[in-house]
Amino acid sequence: MPAISLKVNQRAVTAEVEPRTLLVEFLREHLSLTGVHVGCDTSQCGACTVFVDGVSVKSCTMLAMEADGAEVTTIEGLAQGGKLHPMQQAFHEHHGLQCGFCTPGMVISSADLLKRNPRPTEGQVREWLEGNICRCTGYHNIVKAVLACAEGSAK
Repeated sequence: MPAISLKVNQRAVTAEVEPRTLLVEFLREHLSLTGVHVGCDTSQCGACTVFVDGVSVKSCTMLAMEADGAEVTTIEGLAQGGKLHPMQQAFHEHHGLQCGFCTPGMVISSADLLKRNPRPTEGQVREWLEGNICRCTGYHNIVKAVLACAEGSAK
């Protein structure tokens, strides 16, 4: 089996993986990072979204071998020093979740949006999040959380 080396949540990781192992499987099954959710296996729901080299990626569409040499950040690595990332804080403050299954992917994807567009409109937030499916909330509070984070009103 080939070995891969990457940085996951600021920690160096080297492991042997089957060539067909998806990044989402590697993160969940080999590293026990279960905040990365498998919702559809077809890139439709976005529950598996992580950062790869600073860009949001649906980890069910990427082989673990493709992440060799990359830096991966999951929802578990987003908070720093015991302090929530501003997007996590905004989701908390504006109740941008219900069951929580989609939340990790929504938070990662939303944080990527604000890196690319620090002041999005409501329409731009809704368009960006079309790649993430939430079956519980109706998106209203999710959009509210993203806009609050963009305004800097999340503590």
